[in-house]
Amino acid sequence: MREISYETIEKSVEELCIRANICLPEDVKAAFDEGQNNEASESGRAIFSQMKNNWSLAEKCGIPVCQDTGMAVVFCELGQDVHITGGNFEDAVNSGVRNGYLKGCLRLSVVSDPLRRVNTNDNTPAVIHTRIVPGDQMKLTVAPKGFGSENMSAVKMFTPSAKKEDIIDFIVKTVSDAGSNPCPPVIVGVGLGGTFELSTYLAKKALLKPLDQTNDDPFYQDMEKEALRRINELGIGPQGLGGTVTALSVNILTYATHIAGLPCAVNMGCHITRHAETIL
Repeated sequence: MREISYETIEKSVEELCIRANICLPEDVKAAFDEGQNNEASESGRAIFSQMKNNWSLAEKCGIPVCQDTGMAVVFCELGQDVHITGGNFEDAVNSGVRNGYLKGCLRLSVVSDPLRRVNTNDNTPAVIHTRIVPGDQMKLTVAPKGFGSENMSAVKMFTPSAKKEDIIDFIVKTVSDAGSNPCPPVIVGVGLGGTFELSTYLAKKALLKPLDQTNDDPFYQDMEKEALRRINELGIGPQGLGGTVTALSVNILTYATHIAGLPCAVNMGCHITRHAETIL
């Protein structure tokens, strides 16, 4: 049994909150380069240059890459041979989020109640997804989620008779309906299968997938490519000002489902879909 302390978790989450909001993942940076090369519009290519300059300045100056520093979504893969000492795991995560957002001077965007709308003034509580896995390590991923893109997400309960073309139509329509709101070029996470709530979890987790990796299953790999092709034919373009690159990637995650259903969720990620991770 390996021990990991409350303080270690707290400090790690604090650092991840700050890093995720300032430093873009390398695969996202590379996708900007590829997107700029593929963009046919002169104004679209200029916008890509501005976006690249934005993340470069953010890293150089140590400031957030976007003013919406998001609601902290924390994924934890907890080894079953780990024992957490010194306090409660979720308390440690929320304390880390609190410290990270306050010390990092990140925008505080969380309200304590969905209707009363009183700001918590420390960006807690976080949304925490914990999964028990083999081993004696803990993997933490912090994915700050801005709501310009989150608000454009959608879920649909298809019947089992739905075909892959119906799923692709839904993905493309979700992006089309979103227009410029999610700050394109977007990253599209798709969750297919499971139950209502699991499909949305899968869609969120799909946004963490490296953009230079395609689906392991050729069937879904083809679906991702077809959805991406059709999305980029919409003409929305970078920042919604027209162009041939509306999305950088479409990532599909699947799970077994019931014979009577076919849940599908689409989680929209903006062009700076942020996340940072560490292994303790």
